[in-house]
Amino acid sequence: MKVTSYYPVIMTERVEETAAFYIEHFGFQQNFASHWYVHLQSAQDSGINLAILDGRHETIPAEGRGRVAGLLLNFEVEDVDAVYERTREAGLPILLAIRDEAFGQRHFITADPNGVLIDIIKPIPPSAEFAALYADDALPKGE
Repeated sequence: MKVTSYYPVIMTERVEETAAFYIEHFGFQQNFASHWYVHLQSAQDSGINLAILDGRHETIPAEGRGRVAGLLLNFEVEDVDAVYERTREAGLPILLAIRDEAFGQRHFITADPNGVLIDIIKPIPPSAEFAALYADDALPKGE
């Protein structure tokens, strides 16, 4: 199987509000919008996509309908500190304050209107202990 695209779809009853959140705070633009489905694409990188779907829609099998749960979206960014300040100034919840992790991330966690966790990350060099766990070509590079 050759995958030609991959993106998460957030199921919610708050389609418009959720789409507006990602447009305002994470630089997405609408590529398609209806009352039950919105397809978003990064304004800076067409390979970064996110969809919002009314979880009650008939296109979803009955046993799968509902709202999103247990989801964490990771956004890797160039300047995590600037995004952290912008997020705080916008009044978004800070569920985990910005910090460096020994496993190779400087990050913080916020949430969208549905409670979906959003981890904003800048890869940093990991500790020697964690560096040994990375594949050679996957080791985060620092500044």
